[in-house]
Amino acid sequence: MTQHSISALSPLDGRYHTKLASVRPLMSEEGFFRCRVQVEITWFIALSDAGMPEFRPLSKEARIQMRNWAKGFSASDALAIKEIEKTTNHDVKAVEYWLKNQCQRSDLSASVRDELTNAIEFIHFACTSEDINNTSHALQLRTLRDEVILKYLDQLIAQLSEMAHRLAGLPMLSRTHGQTASPTTVGKEIANVVSRITKSKAKIAQVQIMAKMNGAVGNYNAHMVAWPDFDWHGFSKRVIESPVHHDNDLAFFGLGLHQQDYTIQIEPHDYMAELFDAVARTNTILIDWSRDVWGYVSLGYFKQKLKAGEIGSSTMPHKVNPIDFENAEGNLGLSNALLNHLSAKLPISRWQRDLTDSTVLRNMGVAIGYAVLAYQSLLAGQSKLEVNPEAIAKDLDNAWEVLAEPIQTVMRRFGLEGAYEQLKEATRGKVIGPSDLHPLIQSLKIPSAEKERLLQLTPAQYTGLAESLALKI
Repeated sequence: MTQHSISALSPLDGRYHTKLASVRPLMSEEGFFRCRVQVEITWFIALSDAGMPEFRPLSKEARIQMRNWAKGFSASDALAIKEIEKTTNHDVKAVEYWLKNQCQRSDLSASVRDELTNAIEFIHFACTSEDINNTSHALQLRTLRDEVILKYLDQLIAQLSEMAHRLAGLPMLSRTHGQTASPTTVGKEIANVVSRITKSKAKIAQVQIMAKMNGAVGNYNAHMVAWPDFDWHGFSKRVIESPVHHDNDLAFFGLGLHQQDYTIQIEPHDYMAELFDAVARTNTILIDWSRDVWGYVSLGYFKQKLKAGEIGSSTMPHKVNPIDFENAEGNLGLSNALLNHLSAKLPISRWQRDLTDSTVLRNMGVAIGYAVLAYQSLLAGQSKLEVNPEAIAKDLDNAWEVLAEPIQTVMRRFGLEGAYEQLKEATRGKVIGPSDLHPLIQSLKIPSAEKERLLQLTPAQYTGLAESLALKI
C-alpha cells in the first residue's frame, strides 16, 4: 500500500500532518524510543559510578559515545529497534538488545568496545520494563508541557492581552441570559479570558512530573538481592532527580524529574491525571471563548479579514465564516474527551499491575495534538478579527433600558421608596429611549447634581471600571 498522509487513519497524521511538527517528534513511537534509550543510558552510566566492584566507572570516551547515541537517536535507529521487536515481541527488551548491539559495533574504538562489552549485562540492570517506560513518559510529558503547551498558551495570552488593552475603552452591550444587560467594554471581556487562562496555565506549570525506578513491584527486590549493602532508594532518587546535562563532562547527570517513592509495578499516574485535568480545564475556558467570539461575529461586533482565494460557502458567495473558532471548539472538545478518559483511567490498576494503561498511554500525543490544533486555530482566528465599532454602538444606542439599573440604584441611595419597582414598571420588557427615561429622572426627589448626572448618562458611558480593569491585565 502506498504510504501517504492522505491514507492516514487519523487526521492528525493526515490532513493536519504539517501542523503538528512540534508534537510528533516528542509523542510518536520514535520519540518514545528516544526517551527509553536516554533512560537506559542514564541508568547504565550512573551504575558505573555507584561503587559496585564488578562495574568500574566508565571512561570519558565511553560516556561520550553512549550519550551521543541518545542525542543523535534517529528514525533509522527506531526502525532498527522495531526490527528487533519482531523477534522479542517486547519493545523494552528490544531497546535493551539494540543498546547491547550498539556496544559491540565494529566502528567503535577497540578500547571503548571492549569496555562496554565487558559491562554489557549492566544495561537494564535490576530494571523492570515499567522503570524505563514510566520515566520515558515523564520525559515526554515534561518536554511537551514546557516546550509546546505552555508556549502556545503564552502566545494566546500575549495576543489576547494586546487586544484587551487596545479595546479597553470600547463600550459594548452585555447580554446575560441572552438579554440586554449592563454595558461592559470589548477589552474587559477579553481581559476576563486572559485572567482565566493565565491562572489555568499556572496550574499546568505547577504539576510535578513524577517517575520511579524501583523494580517489579516497587520494593527494590532484585536490587537488594544483587547488592544488599547499597542505598538503592537514594541512588534511584539521585538518578531521577539530578539535572540533565547536555554537555560531555564527567559530572553525574540524571533525568531532572521528581521521584515517586511509593508505587506498585507502575508509577500510579496521579500526576498525569493532574496534568491532563489542568490542560482540559484550560481547553474548557477556550471553548467558552470560542463560542463567545462566534456569537460576536454573528452579531457583527467583529468582522474577519478577508483572505484571497478563500471560500465561505459552495453556494453563497457572500459568506465569511468564523471557521477558525469553530475548528478550535471542535478540536478542543476532542482533546478534552481523550484527556478526561486518560485522567479517569490511568490512576487505576488492578493489584500490583495490569496492562490496561499501556495502550491508553500511547494516545497522550493524540489528546494534546487536538489541543495544539485548536490553539493554532485560535491564534489564526484572533489575528483576523477586526472590531466593528458602528455595529457595537448601534446595539448600545438601542438599549436604553439598561440604565434602569443605575437610576434605581441612585434612587435607593437617597431613600426613595419602591425604586426598583418603579423602574421595573417603566422598563421591563419594553423598548425605550431617552425620551422615556428623562421625564422620570426629572421627577425624582434627589439632589439636582445627581439628577443632572443621570440625565447626562448614556448606555455607552455606563461601563463602570471596565476600561481600567482591562488595562491592568
